[in-house]
Amino acid sequence: MCTERCAKCLGSTLIPLAVSGFLAHLLLFFPGGKVIDDNDHLSDEVWYFGGILGSGVLMIFPALVFLGLENNDCCMCCGNESCGKRFAMFTSTIFAVVGVLGAGYSFIISAVSINKGPKCLMVNNSTWGYPFLDGDYLRDRDLWSQCEKPDNVIPWHLTLFSILLIIGAVQILICAIQVINGLLGTLCGDYQCCGCCRGDGPV
Repeated sequence: MCTERCAKCLGSTLIPLAVSGFLAHLLLFFPGGKVIDDNDHLSDEVWYFGGILGSGVLMIFPALVFLGLENNDCCMCCGNESCGKRFAMFTSTIFAVVGVLGAGYSFIISAVSINKGPKCLMVNNSTWGYPFLDGDYLRDRDLWSQCEKPDNVIPWHLTLFSILLIIGAVQILICAIQVINGLLGTLCGDYQCCGCCRGDGPV
Protein backbone atom coordinates (compact mmCIF):
# COMPACT_ATOMS: atom_id res chain seq x y z
CA MET A 1 0.00 0.00 0.00
CA CYS A 2 3.06 2.24 -0.03
CA THR A 3 2.44 3.36 -3.62
CA GLU A 4 -1.19 4.17 -2.82
CA ARG A 5 -0.34 6.23 0.24
CA CYS A 6 2.23 8.11 -1.83
CA ALA A 7 -0.42 8.79 -4.50
CA LYS A 8 -2.84 10.07 -1.85
CA CYS A 9 -0.20 12.45 -0.53
CA LEU A 10 0.50 13.73 -4.04
CA GLY A 11 -3.22 14.17 -4.74
CA SER A 12 -3.77 16.17 -1.56
CA THR A 13 -0.95 18.48 -2.66
CA LEU A 14 -2.39 18.98 -6.14
CA ILE A 15 -5.75 20.27 -4.91
CA PRO A 16 -4.53 23.55 -3.31
CA LEU A 17 -2.11 24.08 -6.21
CA ALA A 18 -4.95 23.74 -8.71
CA VAL A 19 -7.14 26.19 -6.79
CA SER A 20 -4.25 28.65 -6.49
CA GLY A 21 -3.54 28.43 -10.21
CA PHE A 22 -7.20 28.97 -11.03
CA LEU A 23 -7.45 32.05 -8.81
CA ALA A 24 -4.14 33.51 -10.00
CA HIS A 25 -5.31 33.33 -13.59
CA LEU A 26 -8.64 34.94 -12.75
CA LEU A 27 -6.74 37.93 -11.32
CA LEU A 28 -5.02 38.40 -14.69
CA PHE A 29 -8.36 39.59 -16.06
CA PHE A 30 -8.00 42.61 -13.77
CA PRO A 31 -4.61 44.13 -14.71
CA GLY A 32 -3.30 46.32 -11.94
CA GLY A 33 -6.20 45.15 -9.80
CA LYS A 34 -8.73 47.15 -11.82
CA VAL A 35 -11.52 46.35 -14.27
CA ILE A 36 -10.31 47.08 -17.80
CA ASP A 37 -12.53 48.94 -20.28
CA ASP A 38 -11.77 46.82 -23.36
CA ASN A 39 -10.97 43.10 -23.33
CA ASP A 40 -8.68 43.65 -26.31
CA HIS A 41 -6.34 45.44 -23.92
CA LEU A 42 -5.64 42.21 -22.05
CA SER A 43 -2.48 40.28 -22.89
CA ASP A 44 -3.08 37.51 -25.42
CA GLU A 45 -1.77 34.84 -23.07
CA VAL A 46 -4.56 35.60 -20.59
CA TRP A 47 -7.03 34.21 -23.14
CA TYR A 48 -5.10 30.95 -23.43
CA PHE A 49 -6.41 30.03 -19.93
CA GLY A 50 -3.18 28.34 -18.87
CA GLY A 51 -3.90 28.69 -15.17
CA ILE A 52 -7.62 27.95 -15.42
CA LEU A 53 -7.44 24.94 -17.73
CA GLY A 54 -3.88 23.63 -17.52
CA SER A 55 -3.04 24.11 -13.84
CA GLY A 56 -6.67 24.24 -12.69
CA VAL A 57 -9.40 22.11 -14.23
CA LEU A 58 -7.15 19.46 -15.82
CA MET A 59 -5.35 19.00 -12.51
CA ILE A 60 -8.50 18.24 -10.52
CA PHE A 61 -9.08 14.91 -12.27
CA PRO A 62 -5.62 13.43 -11.53
CA ALA A 63 -5.86 14.73 -7.95
CA LEU A 64 -9.19 12.96 -7.36
CA VAL A 65 -7.88 9.73 -8.88
CA PHE A 66 -4.76 9.85 -6.70
CA LEU A 67 -6.81 10.52 -3.57
CA GLY A 68 -9.11 7.57 -4.26
CA LEU A 69 -6.38 4.98 -4.73
CA GLU A 70 -5.91 4.12 -1.05
CA ASN A 71 -9.59 3.17 -0.76
CA ASN A 72 -9.58 1.11 -3.94
CA ASP A 73 -11.10 -2.38 -3.61
CA CYS A 74 -8.62 -5.08 -4.64
CA CYS A 75 -11.39 -7.45 -5.75
CA MET A 76 -12.68 -5.58 -8.76
CA CYS A 77 -10.84 -7.62 -11.39
CA CYS A 78 -12.46 -11.04 -11.91
CA GLY A 79 -11.85 -12.06 -8.31
CA ASN A 80 -8.10 -11.58 -8.55
CA GLU A 81 -6.70 -10.03 -5.40
CA SER A 82 -3.97 -7.96 -7.06
CA CYS A 83 -5.41 -7.28 -10.51
CA GLY A 84 -7.78 -4.57 -9.30
CA LYS A 85 -4.99 -2.73 -7.51
CA ARG A 86 -2.70 -2.98 -10.51
CA PHE A 87 -5.38 -1.63 -12.85
CA ALA A 88 -6.09 1.28 -10.51
CA MET A 89 -2.40 2.18 -10.36
CA PHE A 90 -2.14 1.94 -14.15
CA THR A 91 -5.15 4.27 -14.48
CA SER A 92 -3.51 6.73 -12.12
CA THR A 93 -0.44 6.71 -14.38
CA ILE A 94 -2.57 7.74 -17.35
CA PHE A 95 -4.15 10.57 -15.37
CA ALA A 96 -0.70 11.61 -14.16
CA VAL A 97 0.41 11.97 -17.78
CA VAL A 98 -2.66 14.13 -18.41
CA GLY A 99 -1.59 16.22 -15.42
CA VAL A 100 1.92 16.62 -16.82
CA LEU A 101 0.48 17.85 -20.12
CA GLY A 102 -1.89 20.31 -18.42
CA ALA A 103 0.75 21.70 -16.09
CA GLY A 104 3.25 21.83 -18.95
CA TYR A 105 0.82 23.88 -20.99
CA SER A 106 0.39 26.38 -18.16
CA PHE A 107 4.15 26.48 -17.58
CA ILE A 108 4.93 27.24 -21.23
CA ILE A 109 2.22 29.91 -21.53
CA SER A 110 3.48 31.59 -18.35
CA ALA A 111 7.12 31.53 -19.49
CA VAL A 112 6.22 33.02 -22.87
CA SER A 113 4.10 35.73 -21.26
CA ILE A 114 6.81 36.67 -18.75
CA ASN A 115 9.35 36.99 -21.56
CA LYS A 116 6.92 38.95 -23.75
CA GLY A 117 5.68 41.31 -21.06
CA PRO A 118 2.19 42.76 -20.64
CA LYS A 119 0.07 44.55 -23.18
CA CYS A 120 -0.28 48.20 -22.20
CA LEU A 121 -0.86 51.71 -23.46
CA MET A 122 2.54 52.66 -24.82
CA VAL A 123 3.91 56.12 -24.09
CA ASN A 124 5.72 56.58 -27.40
CA ASN A 125 2.69 56.28 -29.70
CA SER A 126 -0.37 56.16 -27.38
CA THR A 127 -1.49 52.79 -28.73
CA TRP A 128 -2.00 49.46 -26.98
CA GLY A 129 0.68 46.89 -27.61
CA TYR A 130 3.79 45.16 -26.33
CA PRO A 131 6.64 47.63 -25.81
CA PHE A 132 9.21 45.10 -24.60
CA LEU A 133 11.46 42.72 -26.52
CA ASP A 134 12.85 39.35 -25.34
CA GLY A 135 12.32 40.07 -21.67
CA ASP A 136 14.46 43.22 -21.68
CA TYR A 137 12.18 44.80 -19.08
CA LEU A 138 13.20 42.08 -16.62
CA ARG A 139 16.78 43.35 -16.67
CA ASP A 140 16.11 47.07 -16.93
CA ARG A 141 13.39 48.45 -14.68
CA ASP A 142 13.71 51.88 -16.32
CA LEU A 143 11.90 50.41 -19.34
CA TRP A 144 8.77 50.04 -17.23
CA SER A 145 8.05 53.71 -17.86
CA GLN A 146 7.13 52.78 -21.45
CA CYS A 147 3.79 51.50 -20.15
CA GLU A 148 1.38 54.30 -19.30
CA LYS A 149 -1.74 52.29 -18.47
CA PRO A 150 -3.05 50.25 -16.70
CA ASP A 151 -1.35 51.40 -13.53
CA ASN A 152 1.01 48.81 -12.00
CA VAL A 153 0.31 46.43 -14.88
CA ILE A 154 3.93 45.22 -15.09
CA PRO A 155 4.37 44.01 -11.49
CA TRP A 156 0.84 42.60 -11.59
CA HIS A 157 1.54 40.70 -14.81
CA LEU A 158 4.98 39.54 -13.69
CA THR A 159 3.88 38.41 -10.23
CA LEU A 160 0.84 36.41 -11.34
CA PHE A 161 2.51 34.71 -14.29
CA SER A 162 5.51 33.91 -12.08
CA ILE A 163 3.13 32.27 -9.60
CA LEU A 164 1.60 30.24 -12.44
CA LEU A 165 5.08 29.32 -13.66
CA ILE A 166 6.06 27.99 -10.23
CA ILE A 167 2.74 26.18 -9.75
CA GLY A 168 3.09 24.56 -13.17
CA ALA A 169 6.64 23.41 -12.40
CA VAL A 170 5.59 21.88 -9.06
CA GLN A 171 2.60 20.17 -10.65
CA ILE A 172 4.79 18.70 -13.39
CA LEU A 173 7.11 17.32 -10.72
CA ILE A 174 4.25 15.85 -8.67
CA CYS A 175 2.62 14.20 -11.68
CA ALA A 176 5.97 12.88 -12.92
CA ILE A 177 6.51 11.29 -9.50
CA GLN A 178 3.09 9.66 -9.76
CA VAL A 179 3.91 8.31 -13.23
CA ILE A 180 6.86 6.48 -11.68
CA ASN A 181 4.86 5.55 -8.57
CA GLY A 182 1.97 4.29 -10.69
CA LEU A 183 4.23 2.18 -12.89
CA LEU A 184 5.82 0.65 -9.80
CA GLY A 185 2.38 -0.13 -8.39
CA THR A 186 1.31 -1.64 -11.73
CA LEU A 187 4.37 -3.81 -12.15
CA CYS A 188 4.93 -4.83 -8.53
CA GLY A 189 1.32 -5.04 -7.40
CA ASP A 190 0.22 -4.80 -3.78
CA TYR A 191 1.23 -7.56 -1.42
CA GLN A 192 -1.09 -6.48 1.37
CA CYS A 193 -4.39 -6.97 -0.37
CA CYS A 194 -7.54 -6.60 1.65
CA GLY A 195 -8.46 -10.26 1.34
CA CYS A 196 -12.10 -9.59 0.46
CA CYS A 197 -11.93 -11.94 -2.54
CA ARG A 198 -11.57 -14.77 -0.12
CA GLY A 199 -13.03 -15.12 3.34
CA ASP A 200 -9.69 -15.80 4.99
CA GLY A 201 -8.71 -12.25 6.05
CA PRO A 202 -5.73 -10.20 4.93
CA VAL A 203 -2.88 -11.94 3.17
